[in-house]
Amino acid sequence: MAHCHCPGLKMDIPEGSRRIVLAGNPNTGKSVFFNQLTGIYVDVSNYPGTTLDISYGRYGSDVVIDTPGVYGISSFNDEERIARDIILSADLVVNIVSATHLERDLFLTQQIIDTGVPVIVALNMMDDARRLGIAVDVDRLSQLLGVPVIPTVAVKRDGLDRLKAELFTARPGNPTPGLEGEIHHLLNRVGSRGEALLVLEGDPVIAGRHGCQPGTRREEIYRRRRERVNEIYARVVRETSRGASFGTILGRWMLKPVTGIPILLLALWVMYKAIGVFIAGTVVGITEETIMQGIYEPAVRHLVEQIISPSSVPGIILTGDFGLLTMTVTYLLGLLMPLVVGFYFFLSLFEDSGYLPRIATLVDRVLNAIGLNGRGVIPLILGFGCVTMATITTRLLSSDRERKIAIFLLGLTIPCSAQLGVIAGMLAGLGPQYVTLYILVIFSVLVMAGTLLSTLLPGKSADLLIDLPPLRLPRLDNVLKKTGTRSYHFLKEAAPLFALGALLISIFQVTGILEFLQNILAPLTVGWLNLPRETATAFIMGIVRRDFGAAGLTALELNPLQTVVALITITLFVPCIASILVIFKERTKKEAAFIWGSSWVAAFLVGGLVAQMARLFSPAAAGHGVIPVMLAFLVLTLAVVLLCLFFRRSRPTTDIQG
Repeated sequence: MAHCHCPGLKMDIPEGSRRIVLAGNPNTGKSVFFNQLTGIYVDVSNYPGTTLDISYGRYGSDVVIDTPGVYGISSFNDEERIARDIILSADLVVNIVSATHLERDLFLTQQIIDTGVPVIVALNMMDDARRLGIAVDVDRLSQLLGVPVIPTVAVKRDGLDRLKAELFTARPGNPTPGLEGEIHHLLNRVGSRGEALLVLEGDPVIAGRHGCQPGTRREEIYRRRRERVNEIYARVVRETSRGASFGTILGRWMLKPVTGIPILLLALWVMYKAIGVFIAGTVVGITEETIMQGIYEPAVRHLVEQIISPSSVPGIILTGDFGLLTMTVTYLLGLLMPLVVGFYFFLSLFEDSGYLPRIATLVDRVLNAIGLNGRGVIPLILGFGCVTMATITTRLLSSDRERKIAIFLLGLTIPCSAQLGVIAGMLAGLGPQYVTLYILVIFSVLVMAGTLLSTLLPGKSADLLIDLPPLRLPRLDNVLKKTGTRSYHFLKEAAPLFALGALLISIFQVTGILEFLQNILAPLTVGWLNLPRETATAFIMGIVRRDFGAAGLTALELNPLQTVVALITITLFVPCIASILVIFKERTKKEAAFIWGSSWVAAFLVGGLVAQMARLFSPAAAGHGVIPVMLAFLVLTLAVVLLCLFFRRSRPTTDIQG
């Protein structure tokens, strides 16, 4: 019997019995296999130091041990630690994988094979795979893995008899290439191939057991393993339309660039029409102008006038140009709230329908160019809802390098839902050439910043590993619940900051500081950006909340080109107070300060370049130089990308760093 790596775990295991361990990702049907193998004779033991119970039962003269559903065997959490220890003590492992998520599940399969324990694979949910139009070459899969593979449908007992008959044909499989030399080097010190592998991967618990330092090769080993799994998947799985539903076929179309890009553009166009045109125009016209400015503000001003003079300092603070009871409430409830609700409604639709992870898969190769993989699109898309929360979700990215890039791009180029709504509303009436100019400039900055960071930071983007849930019609009640919850949290977070911003601006106004700041910033706002002097007020408001600053632009008289320049600048402007605090929490002080300072420079530099190039190309009539400006930014972006590509090819190749 194998040495027990589960100290303190009490199991009634007869001498000479073999340990048959069941392992697999969550939701692969593992419990069905356990029940079929053990029947009703099941015991439970608490794993020491945790609240988790481990089930085990008899299978003839041997013992079957269940493990928690995990995606890997390391020390990331209690479930993985328990699964790791039990698998390392196994005489053989029955690895249950889902035929519908084979690309995901085979990573754990390959990691178990790399430990050197005998393995047999139960390829479960074959019926679901057929319905999804997924055909798996089982014999080829067995050959490539080097272990037996048994196709099953556990809930119908299909294949279970064959699994039982061939259970003890389990054998060690084909390990990930490139690891043998280092594993053998550690075997004399560690004594077990599985533990030697985990020491190399940097598992601190296993390394501590043997008094050695954890390895630093985890990301490189994971990359090699992922590349091997991707190669196996590509050789054994093919898509077929036979028996596939329309939702399955549509889901595939969403993943292929030829069909997926038009579908994505159509979805974004519908979203723009709904938020940028209907909500920003019709709905906000009712909520802001008719209700708030037509009914609410006159009523509040009349009420306050009964108590204090409108021209007094308290009167100006409460009901003046930036009044706490007037402008703040009008912007928050009349202007921003409808736009926020609209954006969160569409985001919830994308999530519940299963479209969001398909967008991630579609843009994976594009994001590789800026140092991210497709998973990076999730915080970027969430950033259009709230940059603060999106910054926190960058924790799901594979490496510290990717988190640095994503947080920088979020802070620089991604407008939050409220700001985006104001931007869409202001752009909607300008004409397609100005909308195109705005989108092109922001996209160019994102590409240039991402490419530069990807070039300067060592390493490369990790391969994409993401679940693709079935495409389905979203439930309206769930979508509305998510929309309501997120909108409430926005209101709860934004209201105090809006009030703080309005109070500061009002104090600056009555003390003369506002005019002083406008004069100080005049060389930038008037001379460089070619905007009215009062635009400085919107930028000052944007320090508190970028959407607050964007809303402040709506009160200014701007021509179309000035509007685009102001919107580009406010989009690239420094993150709001809440976002920058989270950035300081997630990153080092040095990195956070760099992000904050770079946003200042980029915002005024890029906004000024647009204004000055437009003036250069069309000095007589502002706006006629839009197309030359777009061409200039395309050339600039291409030059930066080509320069970075040349630099990457000229430098020596290094191992992945995180």
